[in-house]
Amino acid sequence: MSLRFLLPIALTLVAGIAWAATASRAPGLLRHVVLLKFKDDAKPEQIQAVVEKFRGLKKSIPEIQDLEWGTNVSPENKNEGFTHCFFLTFADAKGRDAYLPHPAHKEFGGVLRPVLDKVLVVDYVSKD
Repeated sequence: MSLRFLLPIALTLVAGIAWAATASRAPGLLRHVVLLKFKDDAKPEQIQAVVEKFRGLKKSIPEIQDLEWGTNVSPENKNEGFTHCFFLTFADAKGRDAYLPHPAHKEFGGVLRPVLDKVLVVDYVSKD
């Protein structure tokens, strides 16, 4: 499936998550949305290890202001196999830029890569 097809779906998802996150909504925050599609042969315990490691990044990386996650519950069947969404908030691009090369983020990648089929990442600066 082409990125041109997936991007509108991801942007719609991002808009819905941003709207729902009213407690932390504020103009100018940088949002980092990560959608994960796991390999068909990924075991549930491997996926759970990815979730726990991703959730733990908030404790390890002080630039992460907020981290929420969930699994797809949409009845529309348009997720293209992406099952997990992680929604991170940073004060600005500088915070995100510190997060990306952080050792804890790199370590997380080592847990994710063996079971990852596809990843889709969208960053945006929140508007009112």
